[in-house]
Amino acid sequence: MHATHGNPFAVLGPHPAGAHTVLRALLPGALAVSVVDAAGQPIAKLARQDDSALFTGALPAGFGPEAYRLVVDWAGEDGAPTHRSELIDPYAFPPLIHDLDVWLLAEGRHHRPYEWLGAHPIVVAGVAGTRFAVWAPAARRVSVVGSFNNWDGRRHMMRLRVECGTWEIFIPHVGEGDLYKFEVLGADGQLRIKADPFAFRAEMRPRTASVVQRLLPGVAIDDTRRRANALDAPISIYEVHLGSWQRNAQGEWLSFAELAGRLIPYVVDMGFTHIELMPVHEHPFDGSWGYQPTGLYAPTSRFGRPEDFRAFVEAARAAGIGVILDWVPAHFPTDAHGLAEFDGTHLYEHADPREGFHQDWNTLIYNYGRNEVRSYLASNALYWIERFAIDGLRVDAVASMLYRDYSRKAGEWVPNRHGGRENLEAIEFLRRTNHLVGTQRPEAVMLAEESTAFPAVTRPPSDDLQGGGLGFHYKWNMGWMNDVLAYMARDPIHRQHHHDQIRFSLMYAFSENFVLPFSHDEVVHGKGSLLGKMPGDDWQKFANLRLMYGFMWGHPGKKLLFMGCEFAPWEEWNADRALPWQLLEHAPHAGVQRLVRDLNRVLQACPALHELDASPDGFGWIDHADAAHSILVFERRARSGERVLVLCNFTPVVRHGWRIGVPQAGTWAELINTDADVYGGSNVVNGPLASEPVPWQGQAQSVQLTLPPLATLMLVRRG
Repeated sequence: MHATHGNPFAVLGPHPAGAHTVLRALLPGALAVSVVDAAGQPIAKLARQDDSALFTGALPAGFGPEAYRLVVDWAGEDGAPTHRSELIDPYAFPPLIHDLDVWLLAEGRHHRPYEWLGAHPIVVAGVAGTRFAVWAPAARRVSVVGSFNNWDGRRHMMRLRVECGTWEIFIPHVGEGDLYKFEVLGADGQLRIKADPFAFRAEMRPRTASVVQRLLPGVAIDDTRRRANALDAPISIYEVHLGSWQRNAQGEWLSFAELAGRLIPYVVDMGFTHIELMPVHEHPFDGSWGYQPTGLYAPTSRFGRPEDFRAFVEAARAAGIGVILDWVPAHFPTDAHGLAEFDGTHLYEHADPREGFHQDWNTLIYNYGRNEVRSYLASNALYWIERFAIDGLRVDAVASMLYRDYSRKAGEWVPNRHGGRENLEAIEFLRRTNHLVGTQRPEAVMLAEESTAFPAVTRPPSDDLQGGGLGFHYKWNMGWMNDVLAYMARDPIHRQHHHDQIRFSLMYAFSENFVLPFSHDEVVHGKGSLLGKMPGDDWQKFANLRLMYGFMWGHPGKKLLFMGCEFAPWEEWNADRALPWQLLEHAPHAGVQRLVRDLNRVLQACPALHELDASPDGFGWIDHADAAHSILVFERRARSGERVLVLCNFTPVVRHGWRIGVPQAGTWAELINTDADVYGGSNVVNGPLASEPVPWQGQAQSVQLTLPPLATLMLVRRG
């Protein structure tokens, strides 16, 4: 009566009793209960037991779930009759999780537990309903509560599959769109109301219920996307926060469908190859931008349904654009409806706050040493790729996962089993997840936001996954980003004293497969905009920014630029409003946008600028020693022998008659000049440059040209 029984299926539902079947039904709020057959013919009336909500009676033997119905007369709060309904008994159905899946769930080795856990609309014995399952091994009792049972935990108490610590029940009549949660009587005796960790859909905040949603069909492996994500492909990523890229006339979010109609054509026009979305997992707090998710399997309802998000991704693919998701397996929030103390124990997180609490974000840290937790997270990576056609996942805050002492003082962390600071369990989790994605979905890529010098992030692990690299495909080059921004913020007159800062990245550029990121992190929290970081008057600020972008697109590594940075806003990003698109009415901002568009087109058109990004064979210095003039000259190479020369003048001084060595004889021409008037520059440009047999800078041939102020030139040989 009090919903404390640990095995309700042993009591409720039909049970053989000699020549008859005893039927028991617990129906709080019922006045009377009778039983009819499938044709609606009366079979029996159930008797109330001792003024309780338990009704019992006898049926002929052999009645299965498809053979009888419960007819229930319900009472209102005043006890008066209100209505009658016909129900199919959920306790008439057998266990539904297959034995092999039970075993894999128990081992924590199920690649796709989301196919069994959560809420799945299905048909059993001709009866439509929803199969619910949740992992809560230490719980005393778990019930499904929802809009279909008046949120009463006595109505649908679940069956415990002891072998794997999973509770399950099939509830007839429940279907897509119904709201639900799990009512968990924890090991500590406390009652908790939890959202479904595997929910495919959730309510809009501030509401927190899960929503029954069918699992979307799988997406076939796409070799076209494998080629588009490869190390030798041109990759330029546009990082987007969906809630603030653009908004409608009322200042409201655009839907997934509206974003598909606006964002994707814009990205195509700008020449980007990929969109990276800040987290779309369901999250309760807008200000977290999705980085504190409570619904790891649910696309946020802010912009539409899961089908709408998949349609957005498919529209991007149809336009030749890959979609990368920011993914957050490093931590989760403490919200009461989330994963914290899920079954009355520290199920998903560490019990010791020195291991399980993240001080920087006031969040909890996953226990990567627990097989079921690793399976929950790793399968989520597959889920987004297999069910939504995602090209890859950018893993957030990897550095915080790798080190037990991350952002902790002495005495605030627990050493690993060898006494070291490395989080060995997290390292193994990352290796296994990257291996799983690589073997199951070879077209997809995994990217690490990793800010330390941890070795071999993008190198393969050993065969037993106990050593070697972490197995990521790409790593964000945070060192490059920090050095470049620090250098560019200096007054040009002082740059000669910091020449090593701008060239240092080439000392390690090929130690990993790098992405060069100017992400949202560089334009928030008082850091200002990229334009605002540049020194000088307004003209010099724009020139410096154009110079920096030219250097970035010439430098080895894939490219990533946060939305809005392509047209140089003055103010830092504000997630609560749309980007300041009105700035494009002004020539300097429109000029920067045009430059980024042209840089992307040149990147795609010239194999020398992308084909050997991760190999020293694709790069060569021509002049890196001219600190006095703050000039860099280098070449990018393709396998075919094609060359692109990149020249950067980090001062506002025009250099006339400047000689540089060139690797091949012929006529060289400007491919990009960031000082061109179409970009807002002073239009110090060069016509065709015929090489001369004058040895210079280690080259047999050289050309004389004019170096524009605060500018990047890219030159190609035309003949």
